[in-house]
Amino acid sequence: MDAIDYEILTCLKENARENATNIGAKINLSTSAVIERIKKLESSGLIKQYTAIINQSLLGRDLSAFITVRLEHPQHYENFVKKVKDNPSITECYYIAGDFDFILKVVTDRRKNLEEILNGIKSIDGVSLTRTSVVLSENKNEVCILP
Repeated sequence: MDAIDYEILTCLKENARENATNIGAKINLSTSAVIERIKKLESSGLIKQYTAIINQSLLGRDLSAFITVRLEHPQHYENFVKKVKDNPSITECYYIAGDFDFILKVVTDRRKNLEEILNGIKSIDGVSLTRTSVVLSENKNEVCILP
């Protein structure tokens, strides 16, 4: 990866729908060269996917929380992950080191739904402890970090 690839990634990070002609004009490169470089970035796996970032607040989902979860034993790992993946209100799940085993991000529309989600998590076999932190405001949310 070189400086030109970095410039292309910067453009795509700002707007993944930016066309190659516009990117080329911004970085002084031909459209075909931009397309070729993007294809190489995709085939190398550096560009993993393209997606839309949806403003959840405009859909009424303006309540976010982080829930840390401790399992009784690692044997419950696979079942826990499956249950988490099946819950559309849990938007992120990370297996972590430390006092807890997982940290989850939950996005929902009201406290009652958060309560139901939390109770659902607590009822998964092997969950021994949870801690919930409700988000008051979002000050930074970077989808990716460029090199």
